[in-house]
Amino acid sequence: MIDENIFLLHAFLLGIFITFVYDLLRILRRAVPHRPFLVSAEDLAFWIFCAVEVFLLLYRESNGNLRWFAVLGAVVGMLLYRRTLSGPLVKYVSLILEKILGFLGRIGRLLWKPVALAGRGAGKLGGKLRNRRKRFFAFLKKRLTISGKMLRMVLCKH
Repeated sequence: MIDENIFLLHAFLLGIFITFVYDLLRILRRAVPHRPFLVSAEDLAFWIFCAVEVFLLLYRESNGNLRWFAVLGAVVGMLLYRRTLSGPLVKYVSLILEKILGFLGRIGRLLWKPVALAGRGAGKLGGKLRNRRKRFFAFLKKRLTISGKMLRMVLCKH
């Protein structure tokens, strides 16, 4: 009985931990804007992490057997954390992080302004780098499109 109570406690704590880790992702997304692809990649990594953590808990504590009270314990831990600490944590930590990043951005712009205004050479160099970046991304897009078409042809053949 004691082992089951400890297992339930560990499942409860795992639910809190998983929700906390997702809150860290939410804070990061609020402070630094993300493109949809990056959000999807982060979510995929998060869910793989969650699956591994749940598997390890079940493996260590119940020899790999799924115990429904453990699932219930994890869900209760998630809900309790979400209802109490999650909202204020995400709100205030992301606000503080946005302020810090905004301040650092202003300092960076102030430091960069003299470099950009140093002369025509800096302007030309910036234009050359911008053009090279555009050409590289155009080349990359073309190669990915060709590779995708080749993959579709190979997959449709079989």
